[in-house]
Amino acid sequence: MAKKNYKITTIPSLIDMHVHFREPGYTYKETIQTGIEAAKAGGFSGVCTMPNTMPVADNPKVIKEILSKAKKYRFEIYPIAAITKNLDSDELVNFKELKSAGAIGFSNDGLPLLNKDLFKQALKSEELILSHCENEVEEVDWQIQLYEQVKNEGFNPRLHFCHISKKESIDLIRNAKKRGLKITAETAPHYFTFTKDDVDETGTYKMNPPLGNYLDKRAVMDGLIDGTIDVIATDHAPHSDEEKLRAYKDAPNGITGLEVAFSLAYELLGLDKTLEKMAYNPRRILKINNKKMIKVALDETWIVTPSLFKTKCKISPYKGMKLKGIVIND
Repeated sequence: MAKKNYKITTIPSLIDMHVHFREPGYTYKETIQTGIEAAKAGGFSGVCTMPNTMPVADNPKVIKEILSKAKKYRFEIYPIAAITKNLDSDELVNFKELKSAGAIGFSNDGLPLLNKDLFKQALKSEELILSHCENEVEEVDWQIQLYEQVKNEGFNPRLHFCHISKKESIDLIRNAKKRGLKITAETAPHYFTFTKDDVDETGTYKMNPPLGNYLDKRAVMDGLIDGTIDVIATDHAPHSDEEKLRAYKDAPNGITGLEVAFSLAYELLGLDKTLEKMAYNPRRILKINNKKMIKVALDETWIVTPSLFKTKCKISPYKGMKLKGIVIND
């Protein structure tokens, strides 16, 4: 947003651990350039891109291509590579080769790894595994159990749960942390902003995991406040406007979030907690040394106008909301 006579505060830049920039392969939905522009507008200086591109980010060539394009825009992309080849196979990727190429972690994203033996092997790699759970509660349960088994076998597994949205999942993660397990978890702004009662007949509110009920929303808020949930990520997943405006059952899963996330978190948690969830904890979990700063006007309000978004997708459930806290882009 344009700078006016605002009271400016300088804060650490934000890091998003979960975005989809769609390139290579789906550039009609988003490109690395438009994704970066949206991220910068939202106060982010770095993002983790998910591997469900075409071709899949399961080999060094794709990882290096993503990093090369990001470098042109002086922006930090931390690529997440696939855990298994093509995301849908029973063959693990070469973790060392992909890490050497620049991958910072591994995930099968929307095609979750349900083979428990392979999941256990992935944890034994001691690389950061970002688990996208479709059947969220059930998968969180058995993955925590596998994490504990691998830990007891003398390994140092790193397990991070993506976009947690259900009360039962949060309870499982809270109990695991109380037992001393060093797992981490994220949620997304839509899970502490909306419930399934907000869903309309289009795909505007369609995402996976789907929106829960009020008890789920409340549990997400409580999990952020008490530290059960470490990170707020956006799961920025743009589609074409035409795709998102289809009937709910025919529309793809996905919601954009980069340009509204800071304000939504700030209004809920205040500045200190927001920075914990969106700046400090992501840096700690990813083990990165990103020292970039941003400027914000904390006391100012703005109206969400998706037509002005930098992302290609202009369909947003946040349309018309009045939010507090503006990211200043000089």
